Amino acid sequence: MSGPDISVVICVYTEDRWEDILAAVASVRAQSRPALETLLVVDHNEPLRERLAKEYKEAGDVRVLANAGPRGLSAGRNTGIAASYGEVIAFLDDDAVAERDWLRYFAEGYADPRVMAVGGRTEPIWASGRRPAWFPEEFDWVVGCTYRGLPPGRVPVRNVLGGNASFRRTAFDAAGGFATGIGRDGDRLPLGCEETELCIRLTRAVPDALLLIDDRAVIHHRVPAAREHFGYFRTRAYAEGLSKALVARSVGADKGLESERRYTTRVLPAGVARGLRDAVLARPGGAGRAGAIVAGVLTAAGGYVVGSVRARRGGATYSVAAIEGDGGRGGGDE
Repeated sequence: MSGPDISVVICVYTEDRWEDILAAVASVRAQSRPALETLLVVDHNEPLRERLAKEYKEAGDVRVLANAGPRGLSAGRNTGIAASYGEVIAFLDDDAVAERDWLRYFAEGYADPRVMAVGGRTEPIWASGRRPAWFPEEFDWVVGCTYRGLPPGRVPVRNVLGGNASFRRTAFDAAGGFATGIGRDGDRLPLGCEETELCIRLTRAVPDALLLIDDRAVIHHRVPAAREHFGYFRTRAYAEGLSKALVARSVGADKGLESERRYTTRVLPAGVARGLRDAVLARPGGAGRAGAIVAGVLTAAGGYVVGSVRARRGGATYSVAAIEGDGGRGGGDE
């Protein structure tokens, strides 16, 4: 099959998601364009690693690895990158399933040699069966999904979204791996933006690089009941502000907040207006959505201020490591 070989990395950390993990792997194995391999990187959970190794013992296309770095999603991804064989490395969340043509659309994006990353569209699967009436689509990033305001089609972007993304291996050669100290580590804060920081670092290292999002490359991401509540919404918005402060401190506010300026000055005011219009028309959730947008902006801004102060004082740091893989023969391969 033409196009680059693609390795898929799925980072996992808890047996509570056992069925989700199996579903994620099954969706990769059912792709219309087969993956070269699937790597399950287990984040410092030996019982889970042993259970997965036993589950996929006879599967020649699935490998189970232990995170070779510090605890957290970024180090897990770096372990997968170092151990993989593919020319392109794709990332899928452990509580998501990919549509059948997910990798085919990724591969098509790399026909242009300038393209260094391709992301896709992530749709929520709400535990309650439907979106909470108060939850604005403009804030679907809170639950790890594609949000209203992103451009449609296959288009250039500043950064891809980490749970549904792919990169050329040469991108990591040029820019290094995901930064540790920004991304997810259980329930610790901050909880995101590691892919934003990497993408900005990549385009600085390779000035003519193109980063794309193709909204045909679709995955479906589970949203547990606990994340359908306003308390989680507020906590996640605050964590985003903390993370954005670290990114801005590293790459400069001009680039680190480039997309966020348009989002806050155009996308969110339009969302508030829609919510208020729906409230006037007595449509369910209109006032709640407008209020949630305002609350989300203020909470994220508060997190950004706190994160900026911490960064200036040296209280919040992260590090970027080079990817030093050996073609799958290291990184805790089992």
